[in-house]
Amino acid sequence: MDYNGIMAFKPDDTICFCFHVPLRKIEAFCRIEKPTAASQISDCLSAGTGCGWCRPMLKKIHLRICGSHDPWWRQSPADNNSASNTAENSAAGLTHPPADDSRPGRTDDTDPAQYARGRRAYIAAGEGKPPEQA
Repeated sequence: MDYNGIMAFKPDDTICFCFHVPLRKIEAFCRIEKPTAASQISDCLSAGTGCGWCRPMLKKIHLRICGSHDPWWRQSPADNNSASNTAENSAAGLTHPPADDSRPGRTDDTDPAQYARGRRAYIAAGEGKPPEQA
């Protein structure tokens, strides 16, 4: 069985190859800091600021742990009165509960080796340019 029942990645598998950021660090940041946007992971850990390959994965991890966030200006009055909008989520600025990972489309069946090969192909195709030190 996978480490977390959802992703094939282990805690020490690298998610951001440019800055050598493992899954464990990203998950810990999300659990502790509860960022409202995946880009806040990049602000703190630099993941996603190099070649860009890991940005979709950062978004998946963020959604899995933190749920979705709708800024106040995107909310309709119906959202504010929704039964699923708990007091805890309201206080945190979340308008939806964290995603149920058992639903279709919420899993990532890519294994770490495939992920690394995909990143190499992405760089070789000129899609992203890693920083000099990466």
